[in-house]
Amino acid sequence: MRSNLALLSFAALAAPPAFGALGPEKMRGLLEEIDESQRNSGDYKALVYLEQREKDKTDVVRELLVYRRDEDDKLMLLFTKPKSESGKGYLRIDKNLWSYDPNVGKWERTTERERIGGTNSRRADFDESRLADEYDPSFASEGKLGNFEAVELKLTAKPNVDVAYPVVHLWVDKASHNVLKRQEFALSGKLLRTAYYPRWQKLFSPSKGTEVWVPQEIRIYDEVEKPNSTLVLIKSVDLNALGANLFTKAWLESKSR
Repeated sequence: MRSNLALLSFAALAAPPAFGALGPEKMRGLLEEIDESQRNSGDYKALVYLEQREKDKTDVVRELLVYRRDEDDKLMLLFTKPKSESGKGYLRIDKNLWSYDPNVGKWERTTERERIGGTNSRRADFDESRLADEYDPSFASEGKLGNFEAVELKLTAKPNVDVAYPVVHLWVDKASHNVLKRQEFALSGKLLRTAYYPRWQKLFSPSKGTEVWVPQEIRIYDEVEKPNSTLVLIKSVDLNALGANLFTKAWLESKSR
């Protein structure tokens, strides 16, 4: 799959770094704009397909329902296919992320590094964008990313903020301010994961009263266990209000009975 993304290979330009001259405040403003352009302020439901590829293993396709209530910072992930995964899920309430396995009928508290359903995806791949809340940005470079004029930011996790990766490099389209590419690192500087965002769509948000940007496709590459990768396809998105009592352990448990 990586070969299909040759158009996103980064080539630096010799032109002066105009974005770099904007300074820390402008960089923070850019993160806030990215967050706001994706923020629905209400509810969100999406049907997602996850295609997991691992070396010397058969590809596995999973179907997942994502529910969010951004106003209350609630998130639920519910697997519906294949049958062996159906009823498994994740629930974030009160800033804690819990996983549920109906085969044992048990909830376990988990971390931001949790591999969702054993794939290369993480909680943040399905959640609302909180870049400005979680990271401090600095300018890294700017230039061409395939056909896009892009700016690269280096993001460092803020103190006492729980994130999957403490250091992130983010390539942002100058025209739309959508994310094009994301690389995630350990504190040691070791590259752990690379993600590409080749397709975005605009949808009208009834709760916000304006359009918001929603990713349609994410291609995630494991940089430690190569050539493992995950394709995330967001097949449908509904921004209308959800049921009031949906974000509970009891509701998720009921879907596995």
